[in-house]
Amino acid sequence: METTKKISTALVSVYHKDGLESLLEKLNAAGVKFLSTGGTQAFITSLGYACQTVEEVTTYPSILGGRVKTLHPKVFGGILARRDNDGDRQQMAQYEIPEIDLVIVDLYPFEQTVASGASDEEIIEKIDIGGISLIRAAAKNFNDVVIVPSKSEYALLEEILDKRGAATTIEERRDLATRAFGVSSHYDTAINEWFGKK
Repeated sequence: METTKKISTALVSVYHKDGLESLLEKLNAAGVKFLSTGGTQAFITSLGYACQTVEEVTTYPSILGGRVKTLHPKVFGGILARRDNDGDRQQMAQYEIPEIDLVIVDLYPFEQTVASGASDEEIIEKIDIGGISLIRAAAKNFNDVVIVPSKSEYALLEEILDKRGAATTIEERRDLATRAFGVSSHYDTAINEWFGKK
């Protein structure tokens, strides 16, 4: 089984755009194609890079006030499909599901929103659904997919890109998956604690 995997397509969907420019520049130079949503897609194209919208892939717009953007079989199928599984590959072809090799995401600032004294309604809207699901899906399929679950990991991916171009080892992908589950665990713990105080 091949353990070094090439990154061809990256799904980028972040709340905070700071620190992203350098990473995007290196990915673009390595020939990685971008797929994104809303504000992140506009940010990527403003830097002069081509970027396909998630809506083009799913044929669905962002709906319910932005609550549903990436939650779609064509997105999650592209992340979760096992590249060495014939059945998965046949279904990807059948349903025109694109391979997504890298997911760069950060989560809505739940803890900061709570700390700001925001209303319950504002706090609830900062419970991330799509982002946390993308993190878990990409981390689960670390055998084939690279997950960058927060801007704290940008430097790690940049080091890999500088060293080897757009190719990662199984050890690097597992390390990033471990970090990703740490991010999701911390996030869910914060939400659980907030609900527990109500």
